[in-house]
Amino acid sequence: MRGVFVTGTDTGVGKTVVAGAICAALAARGERVAAYKPVVTGTDDPPDPVWPADHELLASAASAGQRPDEITPYRFGPALSPHLAAQLAGAEIEPAHLRDRACDASAGADVLVCEGVGGLLVPLTERYSVRDLAVDLGLPLVVVARTGLGTINHTRLTVEAARAARLDVAGIVMTPWSDPEPIEESNREIVAALTGVAVSVLAPTSPDTLAQAGQTLPVGDWL
Repeated sequence: MRGVFVTGTDTGVGKTVVAGAICAALAARGERVAAYKPVVTGTDDPPDPVWPADHELLASAASAGQRPDEITPYRFGPALSPHLAAQLAGAEIEPAHLRDRACDASAGADVLVCEGVGGLLVPLTERYSVRDLAVDLGLPLVVVARTGLGTINHTRLTVEAARAARLDVAGIVMTPWSDPEPIEESNREIVAALTGVAVSVLAPTSPDTLAQAGQTLPVGDWL
């Protein structure tokens, strides 16, 4: 399949915003874009006044006519690691079902944008991680990272974990990027130098400006 797998250095680093921006930018170019996220947790949390839930945002940004419930096969109320959220719900996440649903999402689409859950080594089950799913799908990886203190270590660890599994790290995105401080400029430069991966940036955006934001990213190079 043709597409990208968006992962992050941690939870809450902006993966869904980046994935949504990629979807919206490709859709604006006339591509038929499908989105996929294996698991969404935290659906019981109070709604954000600006940003919809992950699967809802991805459904609105993609162009393959998917409903939010078609974006992700597993949804859980508590904001927990997927393996624990499933256990508490008395459910079982099936890796084969995750792979099948990703293939279903990509059928008839030009591009599949898959967004992981938390970081690359987050367990979806006790024996199957986000990295395992990325390997099974075989998509180039885009790593989303914070801009400030700590991001050098977190980003390098993520890239090394990806390469240990022979994943192709196509790009890194630091976000949100606005009037960067010297430390942020330095972080971008040193991460690119130490990993050998081009580091792009994404400015603060909103659900209404995702396509515009995504057009600043080298999506064509990643694909």
